[in-house]
Amino acid sequence: MDQKEAAPPLPSCSITHYENGSGPEIMVSAPPQDQLKRNGTKEETRPTVESLLDELESPSSHHSDLDTPSQQQARISASCATRELDELMASLSDFKIMAQGKGGPQTQVNKLDNMLGSLQSDLHKLGVQTVAKGVCGACCKPIVGQVVTAMGRTWHPEHFVCTHCQEEIGSRNFFEREGQPYCEKDYHNLFSPRCYYCNGPILDKVVTALDRTWHPEHFFCAQCGSFFGPEGFHEKDGKAYCRKDYFDMFAPKCGGCARAILENYISALNSLWHPECFVCRECFTPFVNGSFFEHDGQPYCEVHYHERRGSLCSGCQKPITGRCITAMAKKFHPEHFVCAFCLKQLNKGTFKEQNDKPYCHGCFIKLFS
Repeated sequence: MDQKEAAPPLPSCSITHYENGSGPEIMVSAPPQDQLKRNGTKEETRPTVESLLDELESPSSHHSDLDTPSQQQARISASCATRELDELMASLSDFKIMAQGKGGPQTQVNKLDNMLGSLQSDLHKLGVQTVAKGVCGACCKPIVGQVVTAMGRTWHPEHFVCTHCQEEIGSRNFFEREGQPYCEKDYHNLFSPRCYYCNGPILDKVVTALDRTWHPEHFFCAQCGSFFGPEGFHEKDGKAYCRKDYFDMFAPKCGGCARAILENYISALNSLWHPECFVCRECFTPFVNGSFFEHDGQPYCEVHYHERRGSLCSGCQKPITGRCITAMAKKFHPEHFVCAFCLKQLNKGTFKEQNDKPYCHGCFIKLFS
């Protein structure tokens, strides 16, 4: 009677049966592999892809038409090994490839894709069907392992990247534009409105003024730098100014006080005036019925106008509008040029002057001879 060789140790596994015709779920623990620790003892290590594939192939090469108990046990071992391979594929899907050598990042990604594709092909040849969690929206390949669901599609985590910078988005916030994902930084740099003052992207509140967009903290008076209150702002040459600075800089100035005219004004003498500033420049009396006299570009009342021009009567201190007498470097109404003692009207050339006063010939002799 032929002796049978003892079967190699099998990976331990547990089988859970489901009702309603659902298939069993097999949980696999790989056969231990001895490895020396630092203290000389042995520790178990994770099986490699090659060892698991060897385990899958070895049972199938010894089976015959009639299944013996040992062959059935080998098939269970193969199922356990495929489960372990499935888990290994999931971990490979999570693996990040760093660019090394001349190949660059794209070459490394292709190597990983080829590795996963070969592994999946080997499993199909052995009759093992892996359960895909969807098709990646980037590479259009089945997803086994971790999956990212976003924008109504599924992705490999390493393929869900920013359209602009190509960095993996992971658990970070992202924005969608025209069906493409963008990281927060690139989205704002590319598509957010820009502040006219600092040219930076506007992420939160925005002020729209002068056909431009601004950060609220960057929209202020171009002259004094203060923020605008309820009265708003005034525009000049594409710049915004507060009310005070706008009128101080650009409003017409009063011909009397040189301050800005904000409301009512009087136009006279080729200038604009506050109503309260358009008065006689000598006595500051408002003009009655708007009548005034001009001298050297300034308004005067009648009395001070003639005073400025030297046309006031030295006798009555009233303006001379008709005939006048000039004597002692002064002007007089004819009827007001009289003797300072007897008050008789004097004729030019027939008076005597004493102490800046005119006298008739008789009174001068009586008083001063």
